[in-house]
Amino acid sequence: MDTEKLSDTTQVSLIDTVLSALLPFAPLLIAIALVISVLIALHYLLLAKQGHLTSEQKLPRQVGMLVLTIVGAVIIAMTLPVSESTRNQVIALIGVLISGVIAFSSTTMVGNLMAGIVLRVNRPFKVGDFIKVEGYSGRVTEMGLLDVEIQTESRELIAFSNTLMVNSPVSVTRASGAIVSVDISLGYDIHHSIIEKHLLIAAENAKLSEPFVQVVGLGDFSVSYRISGLLTEVKNLLSARSRLHKAVLDALHNSDIEIVSPSFMNQRPQPDGLKMIAKSPSQTKQEETSPEDVIFDKAEEAEQKEKSKETLMKKIADIDAKIAESDSERRDELKHQKATAEAELTILVETKNDDG
Repeated sequence: MDTEKLSDTTQVSLIDTVLSALLPFAPLLIAIALVISVLIALHYLLLAKQGHLTSEQKLPRQVGMLVLTIVGAVIIAMTLPVSESTRNQVIALIGVLISGVIAFSSTTMVGNLMAGIVLRVNRPFKVGDFIKVEGYSGRVTEMGLLDVEIQTESRELIAFSNTLMVNSPVSVTRASGAIVSVDISLGYDIHHSIIEKHLLIAAENAKLSEPFVQVVGLGDFSVSYRISGLLTEVKNLLSARSRLHKAVLDALHNSDIEIVSPSFMNQRPQPDGLKMIAKSPSQTKQEETSPEDVIFDKAEEAEQKEKSKETLMKKIADIDAKIAESDSERRDELKHQKATAEAELTILVETKNDDG
């Protein structure tokens, strides 16, 4: 009997000892469990469940998750079973580490991520736009979390870090229209009003709107003209430049105006009155192929996917608005339409990520 009582007393004493040892850690264990549970739930709701979101749309949520993770770490640190001074030192250490990461971010991957956020907020350009940076020009094919990729006129793909795109001057061709120009030098023997008339006709034949002519220079032997016009279909920029050059040649040659340097004209051994003017062929014109289809194939595909993505996102937003206003009978049908649109958007985003 005494032995049983002693055994029971020993077990109770052991349990009390364990509980007494664990009791100071109870707030810490509860905090860890709550923080981990909340972070897992938020990650599922904000990211894992939202498969139709693009990387640009996920970025603010990922940043939010990072902030919440830091807050959770501070909450856990505040429940540590240590003295107040030690707890404050741990929290201060977390602050120093975060500050160090931010300070180091100017030349690291974190810096490119932050620059990527700046580009997405300011949106100085978008996929498909013509840009020029660091002496390279081309169309934007991708705006990633770390870099921006462009496709040049030689069909090369060049990636620039986001920090470079933020810190360097970037020339962007406006989607609303671009000015296409051709410079040409002609002799003083023809009045500028006659030249201007033919150049304006050339711009119209090149399918440019609002054309204008400038006299940009008076040389020793020649007058420098610049014919310009507005191109509304910016994606056809290369074709428009070629068309304008051809139209200028045809307009001047058909008017018996020779395009030759006056200094060369004084040196060439040609009889008086003989001009170097190509005769127009009598056969019908062949249909021109678009060089943009070959040069900017990836940029064109990326732009079309971006437009499809924006269309689906707008469709989903419109369906959400209708769901909020509709009755229960109509709501099920709208939810089915939304699920279908989200599935299409998910496939489009996954295809875009695989191509990238």
